[in-house]
Amino acid sequence: MKRPPIFPAPEFPPVKLKPFQRMPPAVFPVIMGLFGLGLALRRGADVIGYPVAIAEIALGAISLLWIFAVLGYALKLSQRPGVIMEDLAILPGRAGLAAMSLGLFLFSTTVLPYSTALASALMFAGLGLHLVLAGLIILALRRGPEEGRHVTPVWHLNFVGFILAAVTAAPLGYTSLAGMILIATMAIAAVIWGVSLVQLIKRIPPAPLRPLLAIHLAPASLFGTVALALGLHGLAVAAGLLGAAILGALLVTAKWITGSGFSALWGAFTFPLAAYTSLLLGLAGAAGGQGIWLWAGLACLIAAIGIVPAIALKVLQAWTKGGLAAKTNAATA
Repeated sequence: MKRPPIFPAPEFPPVKLKPFQRMPPAVFPVIMGLFGLGLALRRGADVIGYPVAIAEIALGAISLLWIFAVLGYALKLSQRPGVIMEDLAILPGRAGLAAMSLGLFLFSTTVLPYSTALASALMFAGLGLHLVLAGLIILALRRGPEEGRHVTPVWHLNFVGFILAAVTAAPLGYTSLAGMILIATMAIAAVIWGVSLVQLIKRIPPAPLRPLLAIHLAPASLFGTVALALGLHGLAVAAGLLGAAILGALLVTAKWITGSGFSALWGAFTFPLAAYTSLLLGLAGAAGGQGIWLWAGLACLIAAIGIVPAIALKVLQAWTKGGLAAKTNAATA
């Protein structure tokens, strides 16, 4: 007769976790989306004409939220540094920690109008941090199971995310650096797009992972924004058209993509939409604040104002109530 499985007796009283001991990295993609929305609002103020103070107040609040979340994860690391490899072993962790690192670039862009020295320091610190993180992600992928090494849209965050440094580098005068980052990341993104398209044709992704497909919009948007800053208007327009094609495909398949219901992975809808909104408004500004780019940018801005905070609020509420860590399988320090 087969013996029944033996389970450990529940601990009583239940073990109480220390503050931030199970800080979920999955909170960072929506903060990244809020950052992107704030920067889109800043760009829209120049093109549409509403007070730029709206954007600056929003960016100030989002910066404080990002700093708080980063300090929370730093506290988790201080309790057990090895926990980072456990977070990087799973997809939500790799996406979340990449978004945390990329937040440093977004923060540098936020402070750029106020201090070029601070923006420059933050940008170079972000390059170093994201390079280290990319190395750790490669190590985690090599240590993990073979099926976990397949290319996913999250690879854009992991390995193409350096393009956000160029968003700050170009206006700071580091045009050669911005150009090199643009060329390198475009090549990497092209490979990810190509492999992802083949995978999508061969195999339907599981319903819970389909929201990640929205990440494919982000690189095209950022390539266009950097191209505009470098004076490459033709490339910026091409990126805008590519982004329109990707966004159109996402809208047509929206019911299929969201079929599994809300989850923390819906954060993948936030930052690509905000990034594409910024590109459209930038193209509108380059066209003299009129034309199809303006109307498209205005429509995306209105959509982003409604969608990004709504998704972020639900994810942040799950974080504050303690459910986000369990739902995203965050590691415990």
